[in-house]
Amino acid sequence: MTAPSSPELPATFRPGPLRPFADTSVSAIVAGFVAMMTGYTSSLVLMFQAGQAAHLTDAQISSWIWALSIGMGATTIGLSLWFRAPVVVAWSTPGAALLISSLPHVPYAEAIGAYIVCALLLTAVGVTGWFDTLMKRIPGGIAAALLAGILFEIGIEIFRAAQYRTALVLTMFFAYLIVKRLVPRYAIVATLAIGIVAAALLGLLDFSRFHVAVAKPVFTMPAFSVAAIVSIGIPLFVVAMASQNVPGVAVLRADGYPTPSSPLIATTGLASLVLAPFGSHGINLAAITAAICTGADAHEDRSKRYTAAVWCGVFYLIAGTFGATIAALFAAFPKALVVSIAALALFGSIMSGLTNAMQDARQREAALVTFMVTASGLTLLSIGSAFWGLVAGVLTQVVLNVRRA
Repeated sequence: MTAPSSPELPATFRPGPLRPFADTSVSAIVAGFVAMMTGYTSSLVLMFQAGQAAHLTDAQISSWIWALSIGMGATTIGLSLWFRAPVVVAWSTPGAALLISSLPHVPYAEAIGAYIVCALLLTAVGVTGWFDTLMKRIPGGIAAALLAGILFEIGIEIFRAAQYRTALVLTMFFAYLIVKRLVPRYAIVATLAIGIVAAALLGLLDFSRFHVAVAKPVFTMPAFSVAAIVSIGIPLFVVAMASQNVPGVAVLRADGYPTPSSPLIATTGLASLVLAPFGSHGINLAAITAAICTGADAHEDRSKRYTAAVWCGVFYLIAGTFGATIAALFAAFPKALVVSIAALALFGSIMSGLTNAMQDARQREAALVTFMVTASGLTLLSIGSAFWGLVAGVLTQVVLNVRRA
């Protein structure tokens, strides 16, 4: 196997022969494990929360986790080996947040159909090379505001939870602040661990339903409806492109990996398409977890950092195999712990979204409208607030631009 040649590779990065075992190192293995753990502890709770809100069975939630994990593992390993670059794939975290409010309002089979439509759109964008062109059509401020609005409702849940589980939530909140100050990379992992200990001391853990089991995929025959496609499929596509694929490519570029973006997006789109009937709402390029594998801490030799991503993929596959166990484990946690760790994990994304939304003065008002409509939870014609926020923001931008022309 040889990597595709590219005349644009800078002198700082020249992939050598494919030798994953010889090129790996202890630091690469650790980086891969940390990347996997960061991804799971940061947002796995979102899928569990969305599944519970939509009254999915434990088997369906387990299959959802299995499908995402297997897809992420296979694509992360395959793309990293092929391009000899640390290409890390992750599930769509804002997409999972979107589903908390949208999934309960549509039949599950129709949600699967919406996932398929989203995957087809992602594949088409990758295959045709429309990635850059499409993103230019959506103003950056509006895309950022859409992301912030989707995540905002989840973020404020920690303060609502503080009303009825005050001791637990305050313990987690202050633990997060302290660890964030001292070792920010491990803030979420440490806060989750401290939260579990606090919940145990308060007698809030219930392991009566916990069991160790291998995940079994559950196939759901997709159904298609305009309402589900508009309220789930299109918003999933937009947030995946704006909040996952764009920053994912940016991370690779920033660390000196000019890997072509179109095949990356096409591959993740195809994987999402295949796994959608088993519950996968979509896998995309990672940004935060990718940065763990692209940095110097993963390997001192830039050309060998792809092994960190490969190990991350291996850990994805292991975690996916025991998806049922992971689902049962989160069922043992009190709701306040789940929503609090989810909220804390999204603080950074919310801050980034709001900051980027307000940077351009000409887009600022449209971005504010997008954020407010999206965060409101508005549902009209059985269509969720994410779509209406995007529509309201684009219309505001058009009207204001016409007025100022």
